[in-house]
Amino acid sequence: AVLRSERLTAMLAAQNLGYLGPGSQMLGLDDERGLVALCWSGSNVVPVGPLSAAEPFAHHLRRRGRRATSIVGRADLVVAMWEILESSWGPAREVRADQPCLAITSPSGVAADSRVRRATPADLDLLFPAAVAMFREEVGYDPTRNGDGYANYVRSLTQTGRSYVVVDHLGGREQVVFKADIGAMWDGIAQIQGVWVHPELRGKGIATGAMAAVVADILTFAPTVSLYVNHYNVAARRVYEKVGFRHEATYATILL
Repeated sequence: AVLRSERLTAMLAAQNLGYLGPGSQMLGLDDERGLVALCWSGSNVVPVGPLSAAEPFAHHLRRRGRRATSIVGRADLVVAMWEILESSWGPAREVRADQPCLAITSPSGVAADSRVRRATPADLDLLFPAAVAMFREEVGYDPTRNGDGYANYVRSLTQTGRSYVVVDHLGGREQVVFKADIGAMWDGIAQIQGVWVHPELRGKGIATGAMAAVVADILTFAPTVSLYVNHYNVAARRVYEKVGFRHEATYATILL
C-alpha cells in the first residue's frame, strides 16, 4: 500500500523488493496504523512515504555511514533527508532538486520514427560508446572507471530487450544516433532512462519521432510509460511535451 500510494515516485524502490544484495536494505517505518514508509538503501537511496519519514530514515542512514552514490525519489522527501545527511555525507557532487516526472498512457500523436528498434547483444559494439557518452553527460564521470559493472548493465539491457536504438551512418561509419532504455519496471509502469541523441544531430528533431516510437512499443506491454527530466533541460522537456507526456510528480536527485 505504501508503494502503490505514489507509484511513479516509488518504483525505483519497489523494483528492488526481493533483490537484496550485499550491503543493501529495505528500511521500513511503522506507526500506530502499521507500515507507513519505506526506504531502499543500496547503491542508491530511494525513500517512499510521508514527509515525516525523512528525519528517522536520514538519522538511521547517517549512523550506518554513506554507501550510496545517490539519493533519488520524490523531491520533498529527498531534499528533507539531504538537509539532515549533508553534514556527514556531503558535499554533494550535484543537487538536482527539481526533476519533473512525466507519464503517458496512450500512443503519441507524433509520427513514430520507423528506424527505432530494440537493441540486441549484436549491437553492443555500437551501443556501448553511446551509453558511456550519455552517462558522462548525465552523471559527470566515466562509468568504466570502476570495472565492468556498467558494461554488464548495458549488456543486460540488450539481452532483455530493454534498450532502444536508431543506428545510422554518421562520419563515414555506422553509429548509434539515438538511444533510450527501460531503466525500471514495476506495477505496470515502465520508466525510460538514458535518453541520448548524438551531439551532431541535436536540435534536428530526431528525438521526437524516436521517443514516439519507443513509447508505442513499450505501451504494448506496460500501460504507463514514465520518465523524469531535469527542469533546466528545456529542449528535452519540449520533446516530451510534443510526444504527449504529462507532468505528474516531481523527483529530486542528490549525486554523491
